[in-house]
Amino acid sequence: GKAEVFTPSWVCNAQNNLIDEAWFGRKDVFNYEHHEKKTWTATTEPIVFPEGKTWKGYVRSTRMEITCGEAPYLVSRYDTTTGEFIPIPQRIGMLDRKLRVVSENTDSSGEWLKMAQEAYKNIYAYEWQGDNLLLAREALLMTFIEYYIAKFCKKPELRSMKYIAYIIAWNIFQMDGLRGVV
Repeated sequence: GKAEVFTPSWVCNAQNNLIDEAWFGRKDVFNYEHHEKKTWTATTEPIVFPEGKTWKGYVRSTRMEITCGEAPYLVSRYDTTTGEFIPIPQRIGMLDRKLRVVSENTDSSGEWLKMAQEAYKNIYAYEWQGDNLLLAREALLMTFIEYYIAKFCKKPELRSMKYIAYIIAWNIFQMDGLRGVV
């Protein structure tokens, strides 16, 4: 009745690309898909925003996953079907994309933290099974730490990690997203 579904990263990427195509009004914003190989290549240039839209608007745009499992649509630390680690520049999750934009558009750790917090405040997910919920929350917290280290070559302060964990606890929660009940 509650079967596990491990969505391959290439499928998560293709679907997340559709969301961004609608938001940006163009294709291939974060990566180029290789359909025949079921892979992608990340773009390397900073993301360009359409007229009338800003990077902060993108970071603050709300995203929700109603059956998140281990959260591969939100953060793509590894491919759920193979277990292979995905390097930060190639990550395709909705939150990964927001953190990429934050990293491209900030210089100080204070500004980066403020906008990373905004990104986390605008990501929501439900998961029915408690073990998956724990894995999803862990993946979101580890993603924060990994992006911070990639940007500043040091770990974030404990108080920063605790605040992100607080946001995650409120925004990623246990619920039946298909029936809409806790």
